Amino acid sequence: MSNAKTPKATTLLDLVATLQSEAGLEKPRSLPPVHLWNPEHCGDIGLEIRKDGSWWQDGVRFSREKLVRLFSTILRKDSDGYYLVTPHEKVVVKVADAPFLGIRADRHEGGGAPVILVTTNVGDVVAVGADHPLRVQVDPETGEPSTYVHVRAGLEARLARPPWYEIVGWAEPDQGGKTMSVASSGVSFPIGAVV
Repeated sequence: MSNAKTPKATTLLDLVATLQSEAGLEKPRSLPPVHLWNPEHCGDIGLEIRKDGSWWQDGVRFSREKLVRLFSTILRKDSDGYYLVTPHEKVVVKVADAPFLGIRADRHEGGGAPVILVTTNVGDVVAVGADHPLRVQVDPETGEPSTYVHVRAGLEARLARPPWYEIVGWAEPDQGGKTMSVASSGVSFPIGAVV
């Protein structure tokens, strides 16, 4: 659920810790060094992440949220697709859109400038900015926009509608008045035309 009001926190790090706690994470998680692991074994065991962010294997949905969160930490995007990677195995994961879903957006003032924090369905919290850019992609057939935020190492989260509407509410027209942009961490991100 998206939330325009931010929790009381003294620093941005405190706010991220609060949001991670609300997402069910006891402490900020450290991620395994999947970029260093290059096992030879590679297979397809029927894993997929659907557009709604749900994880499936051979048509059966994962029901254990902790397992999904664990697997999300060993997910890697290579030039030829997505994989779950351990030091000894590498298995294919078919991803319908983006591997994660942005389920919440909060706006906080950090150093006198707005900072937008996006929380994902797997408990990641990222501050939209240069390291975690926001992008909008319009479907050429339907004209529907989809908004994505970079989470880590080429892995993105597609924003669900509630956080997207929050971000639209924070947007302002650019100087020319033809497009809308939202600012976060000192960077401005175009989100669409003024209607």
